[in-house]
Amino acid sequence: MINKCLFPAAGYGTRFLPATKAVPKEMLPILIKPLLQYAVEEAIASDIYNMSIVTGRGKRAIEDHFDNSFELESQLRGTSKELYLDEIKKVIEHCTFSYIRQRHMKGLGDAILSGEPLIGNEPFAVILADDLCDYVDVNALSEMIKLYEKFQCSIIAIHEIPIEHSNKYGIVSGIPIKNSNDIFQVSDLIEKPDIKKAPSNMAIIGRYILTPDIFDILRKTTPGKNGEIQITDALVSQAKKGKVIAYKFKGKRFDCGTIEGYLNATNYFAKKLGFS
Repeated sequence: MINKCLFPAAGYGTRFLPATKAVPKEMLPILIKPLLQYAVEEAIASDIYNMSIVTGRGKRAIEDHFDNSFELESQLRGTSKELYLDEIKKVIEHCTFSYIRQRHMKGLGDAILSGEPLIGNEPFAVILADDLCDYVDVNALSEMIKLYEKFQCSIIAIHEIPIEHSNKYGIVSGIPIKNSNDIFQVSDLIEKPDIKKAPSNMAIIGRYILTPDIFDILRKTTPGKNGEIQITDALVSQAKKGKVIAYKFKGKRFDCGTIEGYLNATNYFAKKLGFS
């Protein structure tokens, strides 16, 4: 039932300047694979093959990466290095990619709204590539799709954080669904609250299943801090109608939008793959 995944990828990545002056932050590699490829492969593992990417100026490297490179393939054909392209070629062959530009950097909510022409009137997944996750068994998105099939409403992924970090995340308030410690009926969401105003220590991470009415809600959402339109604020409207479920994901999560998180992810995957 979830056929499309939206990837907001228009941000400037200022924390990684000067590296991101010419290289999109979504294309920064963890070992030899760009962050965005990890995200696309997660969608594929959830049986989604239509990838919709919201880009911006200076992001052509994203389109080039998810396209054939005839010159490079010709140079490597028949050599021992040809296998290095196998993974990305499989991704390209199995998926369709569509792109649209976010004209103004006005927050995640605006980026998602910019993707409406690519999505249409159907439920869809959202993955933020700089929230890199690793899973033991089933990935979070697959579990969230199952929850969508059951509840037919928006689903968000959450994890517990130290409460003193609440001003860095969207924080949810909710009650556990009967007979479950990992699924919550969300009653409220607050974007980056101070510790005294945080209703819990459950923070939203970059995995969503959204129903198409979110686009109309985003159009009516008042810009918040820094004039940005927040998806958290839009989800409040759905939560008040009992239309948001939170799933506490199981696995490792790295905030690769920060240098510390990016370094931790690199070290983790290097160790996991036997490079250290």
